[in-house]
Amino acid sequence: MSPESHGLPGVRGKIAEVAGLAAALAVAEAVGGTRAYVPRRPGPDHWLVRAAGREAAAAIADHLTTGRSGSEIEFPIGPAGSYVKERQRRARKMRELTAQGLPNRQTARQVGVTERAVRLFKARVRGRGDDPQGDLGL
Repeated sequence: MSPESHGLPGVRGKIAEVAGLAAALAVAEAVGGTRAYVPRRPGPDHWLVRAAGREAAAAIADHLTTGRSGSEIEFPIGPAGSYVKERQRRARKMRELTAQGLPNRQTARQVGVTERAVRLFKARVRGRGDDPQGDLGL
């Protein structure tokens, strides 16, 4: 992986290299987990232009297509895909339930995490969460 790929593997890394991290994340958000057609020259209403912008879309299309034709590309779910959204959803839910004063056990069951994860979340929110294991995905 090159530094320009921002640590992203495969297609996402290639997009980050030619168009930047923001474009790679925008493309993952728009079509991650699906196959999508990338024309050689995407028009102004094409999903790629709407997701990444005109210049980034042109750079991506130049890199991912060959000759005079476009390509059908399998775009993996990326950091902007469902994993990040699920983490954000759990964190929001945990914040809501914690604010309501629910016990850790009830919060954990409703959110789908362990009681320990709830304790660590509360500690991080209070600013005391220097857990040596790092972020557990909440």
